[in-house]
Amino acid sequence: MAISYNGDCLKDKITTSHNPSLTDPDIAVWENLARDNDDNSTALLLRNFNSPQSKDFQPTIFTSWDQSDILPWMESYLVIPYTNWAKMVVRRPTDVVFLTHILLYLLTSVPSALRLYTNFTWPHALLHWLMIAYYCGAFTLMLHNHIHNNGVLASKYSAFDSIWPYILEPLMGHTWDSYYYHHVKHHHVENNGPGDLSSTIRFQRDDFFHFTCYVCRFVALVWVELPIYFLRKGKPSLAARVAVSELLSYAMIYMLARYHFRASLFVLIIPLLQMRIGMMVGNWGQHALVDEVEPDSDFRSSVTLIDVPSNRHCFNDGYHTSHHLNPRRHWRDHPLAFIKAKDKYKEGRALVFQNIDYIMMTVTLLRKDYMHLASCLVPIGDQIGMSQSEIAEMLRTKTKRFSEEEILRIYGKLG
Repeated sequence: MAISYNGDCLKDKITTSHNPSLTDPDIAVWENLARDNDDNSTALLLRNFNSPQSKDFQPTIFTSWDQSDILPWMESYLVIPYTNWAKMVVRRPTDVVFLTHILLYLLTSVPSALRLYTNFTWPHALLHWLMIAYYCGAFTLMLHNHIHNNGVLASKYSAFDSIWPYILEPLMGHTWDSYYYHHVKHHHVENNGPGDLSSTIRFQRDDFFHFTCYVCRFVALVWVELPIYFLRKGKPSLAARVAVSELLSYAMIYMLARYHFRASLFVLIIPLLQMRIGMMVGNWGQHALVDEVEPDSDFRSSVTLIDVPSNRHCFNDGYHTSHHLNPRRHWRDHPLAFIKAKDKYKEGRALVFQNIDYIMMTVTLLRKDYMHLASCLVPIGDQIGMSQSEIAEMLRTKTKRFSEEEILRIYGKLG
């Protein structure tokens, strides 16, 4: 679904058939932007969708299906009883889906991994890897909510809420607690600035060689660079904790590999490499388009994606600017927060895209296909009325690497 750029087309481009992967909130946001609607109807709809007191409230139970997709008999005898029980287990009644995923992963990935260690076969190993590759995106974004909000389950189940990440993290490609230390205690502190170990600003962000260096540095060195970062910042306790958690994770992988290398290769080693590469591919897409004048602005150093399946399957991960504006904002609140702050997004010259996810954002930039990227932009504010070629040239300026002199002038520091 491409957008035309003459004055009237944006308002007229309301399609009757949306991507079936879209969530209802994404459809509401997309139609609000397409109509450039400033009334409160969209905000009210989104608020009611999230409010347990509203008749329009819907908990998220599954990522692949909405309640309207479920057969009536299945809803009556299975889904409703499960949902009523799950609402008492999760912290917020919207988040039944988190319990669904925790149970799914524990009941599939754990037995499968154990079976590989006791009775390894190559077909099973391949199928296990494909299963984890399918799971790891949604798991990581569920873990993302967990680390930002100190859990996802009700306080009554806090012990289990503390344990399940340690069981599942290694199976999904994470070392113990590394995501928390790097993402919460580091990335959101540095905010893609010069001190951020995963910052994109020193790289030419449409260059494959620079991208390769970026990914390889993270994969090879983050385990030592992150403790050093905390030491430089005067946080020896955090440095010790991240070093111990990383080394314990690697020791566990080493010992299990000595016990059964083939099983460990598919259960632990390939998922770890896959996850670390994938996270940098995604982070590149999230922070590749950085404003050349105000790279330290949350509105201008990250992007917002609507009309993408990843918002359904990865808990509104597309609303990355909203997440940086408030890292603890609940995932279901991002569409409403975006609509309420729409004027600020316009004033901040934020970039909003549709029908492209972070991985394809990275791929498109590395192909230097700015015209396609421009066709995915949803123009807001001053962007409305620009031609597609003008949009493409504007986007090209957002991928230029910053020199050390520019970094020092803008940020007042180099690291």
